[in-house]
Amino acid sequence: GVNSKSSAIQNYCLVDLSEQIKAATKDSHVRAENTQLMLNYQKGQITQTQYKLLLCSLYEIYRALEAELDRNADHPAVQPIYFPQELARLETLELDLEHFFGPHWRKRITVPAATHKYTQRLREIGKNSPNLLVAHAYTRYLGDLSGGQVLGKITQKSLGLSGNKGVFFFSFPGVTSPNRFKQLYRSRMNSIELTEQQRREVLDEATRAFEFNIEVFDDLQKMLSITEEASSEFHEIQSKTFSSSPVLQFALGVGITLATVGIGVYAF
Repeated sequence: GVNSKSSAIQNYCLVDLSEQIKAATKDSHVRAENTQLMLNYQKGQITQTQYKLLLCSLYEIYRALEAELDRNADHPAVQPIYFPQELARLETLELDLEHFFGPHWRKRITVPAATHKYTQRLREIGKNSPNLLVAHAYTRYLGDLSGGQVLGKITQKSLGLSGNKGVFFFSFPGVTSPNRFKQLYRSRMNSIELTEQQRREVLDEATRAFEFNIEVFDDLQKMLSITEEASSEFHEIQSKTFSSSPVLQFALGVGITLATVGIGVYAF
């Protein structure tokens, strides 16, 4: 009948996995770009504290994603989109973290609970359903290739950074033309053979990947507002009452630091 004909045409139009993902994640994509953190970022209202916290979360996310991609490099759904030379971000994030936190940066990484949830999911699918890694790789890498160039420039300008120091994350020396590379990546992705069921699962996972990113952005925003409120309250208290007592000043300072770390790790 007419119905089966129109649905066949619909399927034919969206036969490419990359197009299907784009359509399925359109709303989530818009929501991710409209989180408070990203809106501020796009306006160039990013502070060093914000950027450092964002780098910490990105580091944990890419550490999990790249470990699972490496482990599944020969899997039929991963192999076509496995481009470690061109895309891997872990080393660039390590350079950036070292720039801001110094040689012992690993001890200073703070991430909200949403980041742990995201990395747990990546490790779980890497172990049990490697097909789904495609959705996460596509969401993160193609997003970084698209928006990264702009965000990199904004970061440099907002934080007064020179050269690539602190913004290595945004540069892809292995990719000469981001647009051409994205075309290659999409065509490789479209060559992956999936059953209808597997394809649906990949589409659901792509939406989920955006949701994870939104949760991370929102949690970072909460962490930041708590940190900022705490430090401004502390300075107010400090100037009013305790300017005479260094011991109390110290106790208050430590209390606030512990509260922020605690909130960062457990509260959300």
